[in-house]
Amino acid sequence: MSGSIPLCEYERLIKETDRFEEDVITPILLGLYGEVGSIMSASKKYHREKQAYIGYKEAVEEEFGDALWYFTALCRRVSLNISEVFDEATIRSLSKLISANDQEHAPISQLIFAENAESLDASLLELGYIAAQLLKVDVNSDDGRKTLVAFARVYVQALQTTKLSFAKVIKGNVKKTFGRFSKPVIENLPDFDVFFPEEEQLPRYFEIYISERKSGQSYMRWNGVFIGSPLTDNIKNPDGYRFHDVFHFAYAAILHWSPTFRALIKHKRKSDPFYDEAQDSGRAIVVEEGLTAWIYSYSKGLNYFDGHDGVSFDVLKTIQKFIQGYEVEECPLKLWEDAILQGYSVFRKVKDNNGGIVIGDREKRTLKYRAIGEENEG
Repeated sequence: MSGSIPLCEYERLIKETDRFEEDVITPILLGLYGEVGSIMSASKKYHREKQAYIGYKEAVEEEFGDALWYFTALCRRVSLNISEVFDEATIRSLSKLISANDQEHAPISQLIFAENAESLDASLLELGYIAAQLLKVDVNSDDGRKTLVAFARVYVQALQTTKLSFAKVIKGNVKKTFGRFSKPVIENLPDFDVFFPEEEQLPRYFEIYISERKSGQSYMRWNGVFIGSPLTDNIKNPDGYRFHDVFHFAYAAILHWSPTFRALIKHKRKSDPFYDEAQDSGRAIVVEEGLTAWIYSYSKGLNYFDGHDGVSFDVLKTIQKFIQGYEVEECPLKLWEDAILQGYSVFRKVKDNNGGIVIGDREKRTLKYRAIGEENEG
């Protein structure tokens, strides 16, 4: 999407990301109220920390986008579309500027703005107040409709005083929600080394044999050759982290990314100095290892995701921050969720059996387990 985006188009796009039941309203109201609170919280941090809060603008853009998502879902449930609501909100209370448009099929556009916009604090306080009013009013009533219109009006004013691009907020929210909730189409997913020679690619299909010796160290073999170093848990109370390379194999098979795995099998993309330095070397490896250790610490409180069919959105958003600047940021969050769940499913089996065969298939984007000695995949 480039340039402006009609609100009706945004509404159409994000409808399929709404996983709530159609007649459910309370969770939507609470979600909207929570997101408005997050906008106010991000603003507070900015005022307190000034330039030290580097992520202020991005954080507020994201929260404004999330608030719009819930507001749109709420309007849908009371048979209103947000184009009508925002249009009604801007009829009297906001000023309009008629402009020549550069679109051939739409020669005229309107610019909506508040001539005497309130301060940022005042706008956000009013936004919070109206969000609270929505919790009290029957949103299906006339008063409910008026409150929805009032929310849209103050939302526009708050955007203006926060100096954010509404189009950027919308596009960011569409990208985020589709990346989180929509099942990826394999054919449309990135393949980061497809144009490199085979010896510089992550293997398209691999079987890694993992075994544990009496010393408690784990060993790995690929194509009959030992790779990596023998590992222990390196912690006072053993927790199975000696088998954590399973997660790197999951990233390789499902995300088509793992600087660590590339280093283990010496498949760095040395034919291109940029990729060799920026994507496959020390810092990228440290990022992957750090991210893996952080997720592992988190997973211990969840029994290593046993019985889970999803990963917390907060965890996925943290991952998104970890990987900024690296090629894997092109992968949607839903694919990260798949990589984590598949990786931990295999890890639990490896841990329970003190080894096994880890089978990665990049074409199918899957990771599976087979016990040593078994002929068929388990």
